[in-house]
Amino acid sequence: MKAPAPDSLPAMAAEAAAGAASEAAAIAGRHADSVDREARFPAEAFASLKEARLLGLMVPRAFGGGGGGLTDAAAVAHALAQKCPSTGLIYAMHQIQVACLVRHGQGSDWHRGFLKRLAEEQLLLASATTEAGIGGDVRSSACAVTGTVEGETGGAFRLEKQATVISYGAEADAILVTARRTADSPPSDQVIVPVLRGQTRLEEIGGWDTLGMRGTRSVGYRLVAEAERAQILPLPYADISARTMLPVTHILWSSVWLGIATDAVARAAAFIRAEARKRPGTPPGARRLAEATAGLQAMRGMVRGALARFEEAADNPDRLTSLGFAVAMNTLKTEAAEMVVRIVGQAMLAGGLSAYRNDSPHSLGRHLRDAHSAPLMINNDRILGNTANLLLAHRDNGSLFG
Repeated sequence: MKAPAPDSLPAMAAEAAAGAASEAAAIAGRHADSVDREARFPAEAFASLKEARLLGLMVPRAFGGGGGGLTDAAAVAHALAQKCPSTGLIYAMHQIQVACLVRHGQGSDWHRGFLKRLAEEQLLLASATTEAGIGGDVRSSACAVTGTVEGETGGAFRLEKQATVISYGAEADAILVTARRTADSPPSDQVIVPVLRGQTRLEEIGGWDTLGMRGTRSVGYRLVAEAERAQILPLPYADISARTMLPVTHILWSSVWLGIATDAVARAAAFIRAEARKRPGTPPGARRLAEATAGLQAMRGMVRGALARFEEAADNPDRLTSLGFAVAMNTLKTEAAEMVVRIVGQAMLAGGLSAYRNDSPHSLGRHLRDAHSAPLMINNDRILGNTANLLLAHRDNGSLFG
């Protein structure tokens, strides 16, 4: 048998990861309507993911994890999102935090121990980056790490944050929190620290009755944590954000949105094929299906291209922090967020009343509602404004492969 080409190996590994997630995806699909209707955490799907040890997928094998990469995590998130977008998005948000720890925590004894525990116990990680009073700017913090002395290697700290959103915070085993380095630090001088369930108190300051992505339970909380200074990731959050959190977030979120679009087009195609069997000729919605399929192919290519670009730059901090890379990742987010809304809308037009009905096997109501969350998750207008500022200093080189 001919050996596979080297560039096909990541795709093969991702397919295997998605295959391992198939049972969890099926369970997520069976409970998706109740998760959406009740705005509850998809507990059944995550019990299956833990049993399959997929929460530790990206943790290196040396720490007891699956040793997978970002492409593997994207494949799992995509597979889950086809059945239950809330499940896919929670999985993606968890893996974003795992990626930050794997890529920036292995030089610390505490974080190495935490990675081992994460893999062994299949811990679920959440994040608290948004905060009241900063206008949605995750690169600024009002709260601060207090009770420490600059330069200490040990000792305890206290942290209090009015977090406007902590998705699935009540279910998380640990939360990665951003804060100012000290009480005297400017808002942009941030650190990020994982705080464990037993170290944290959460008081709800807002509910979660939304149009879509209801299962994420993205409630506002007053978070109070007391933990050890050793838990603070040593690299400044600005560097962690540029090198890992921003690109991984946009890639994994886009993989989830691609999953929504994929299932929407599949449902529309099933409807059109059923209509074609009933009567001769091309069904009226077939043209809309063709448009949706073309959009889906373009979106899939865009996500795969972003994955390849990240993997090429993953070990090169200069490339990861370059203006061109930031523009590319920002553009991925804004375009994918618009594309999923457009593709689901085209699929609904293809499916007609059958797609519009909630009691139809071709229903796209939940897909449409979940898709509309995409442009709002870090608002597209904010990202486009940031991209516009970057473009004042960056000039595209015009290359086909640039």
